Amino acid sequence: MSDILDKLAEVLEARKQAAPDSSYVAGLYAKGLDAILKKIGEEATETVMAAKDGEADRLVYELADLWFHSLVLLAQQGLSHHQVLDELARRFGVSGIEEKAARGTESP
Repeated sequence: MSDILDKLAEVLEARKQAAPDSSYVAGLYAKGLDAILKKIGEEATETVMAAKDGEADRLVYELADLWFHSLVLLAQQGLSHHQVLDELARRFGVSGIEEKAARGTESP
């Protein structure tokens, strides 16, 4: 499935060079980091609401929006979904309690 993430990353990267009025993502990039973060916040809230309402189809839809906008953020920051996947792979098989203790704080 990561092939779809690779294809999407290519498109998102290409949109960085596009005119702001040529696509939704190009317009979002042009608005800057705060606009991207606001969109992620909105999508996270909609995801929570869909889960609380017990609407499986809507939850999947909202999670897709959240993941999409998270990928936009990664691209905007010059990062790759591969870095996130590598971090998840690093954590695989490690207790969440142990992982947090190794960090020494609540966040990296």
